Amino acid sequence: MSFFSFSLLFSLLLSSFLLTNHCVKCDHDEEDDLYQGINKYRESLNLTSLTKNENANCFADEIADQFKNQPCTNTTGANTVPGTEPQFSNYPKLLNKCHLNISNTRDGAVMPACVPGLVPSVVLTNFTQSLYSDNLNDSKYTGIGIGSEDNWIVVVLTTNTPEGSFVPETYNGANLISKIGLVYCSMFMLVGNLFLL
Repeated sequence: MSFFSFSLLFSLLLSSFLLTNHCVKCDHDEEDDLYQGINKYRESLNLTSLTKNENANCFADEIADQFKNQPCTNTTGANTVPGTEPQFSNYPKLLNKCHLNISNTRDGAVMPACVPGLVPSVVLTNFTQSLYSDNLNDSKYTGIGIGSEDNWIVVVLTTNTPEGSFVPETYNGANLISKIGLVYCSMFMLVGNLFLL
């Protein structure tokens, strides 16, 4: 009987682990700190808080990954010119990795900053006391995604309009099929374990 209990528990744990459709990443305290700091900054201006947008998070991670090998040459703050968006030749591919396209991201804002060691107070200052503050002061932005890599941190702002919502381009049917297949496989394993008794 204990073998059955172990098999059942193992099957359930394996199924729940495989059914989750998000990347498991280390907890990024600097991203959480920046998220809270930006919302406190907006609150001080009587603006609504920005809500986390998972698609914008994905895109911010992709952009941060593009910067990771670039040196952070300015030891006092941002290496990029605040208020300018990055230009990458593979921009459409980066969007595609997050199931996005230009039509649902064009009203968003991409704001990278390089801060040695990602010191929270300096990171926040790079966004709230630079040209980026124009975007943070704008009530049209309602959502946020944050990604970081090495000394780089990227904020992506979203809107509640179709052109800035960062809603996935299309629903990924293949993902649904693979999840359904996994459920059937797990059910088969559970039933098989019942007959082993």
